[in-house]
Amino acid sequence: MSTGPDQPESPQPPEDQPSFQQPPQQPPQQQPQQQPPQQQPPPGYGQPMYAPGPPPMRPEDEKLWAIGAHIGPIILGFVAPLVVWLIYKDRSAFLDRTAKEALNMQLSYLIYFMVAGFSIILLIGLLLLPIVGIAWLVLMILATVKVANFEDYRYPAIIRFIR
Repeated sequence: MSTGPDQPESPQPPEDQPSFQQPPQQPPQQQPQQQPPQQQPPPGYGQPMYAPGPPPMRPEDEKLWAIGAHIGPIILGFVAPLVVWLIYKDRSAFLDRTAKEALNMQLSYLIYFMVAGFSIILLIGLLLLPIVGIAWLVLMILATVKVANFEDYRYPAIIRFIR
């Protein structure tokens, strides 16, 4: 085979060796046509208009937990109203107010008991400690009776730590 001076000579593979052929060229892939962007629905579209929250409480359950928040401290101290408030504050406005009031009372009287206890050194604590204890018990009973009738009760002479 003779080639002209302008064309290079293509090497011929020997007959005992297979020839490597390039695969046939595939046609170039077409670029997908760009579609105009679809308009997104406004935020919240297709979703409920309200956020589901915890279900409301039955009145007898509210009453039970309100009584527990006020009389429970006899056994559990300030933990009883704290637990009631943390668990039920979002489910009942009545329990939110009642448990906060009971918790504020228990924290205040904890301070009053500590002051009366330390004042035993000055001998005045011997008189203060029983007075604080009787006031604590009587006020808790009064509050329990009020909340059992679904009335709000505000303890006198307490510090409002939680509003």
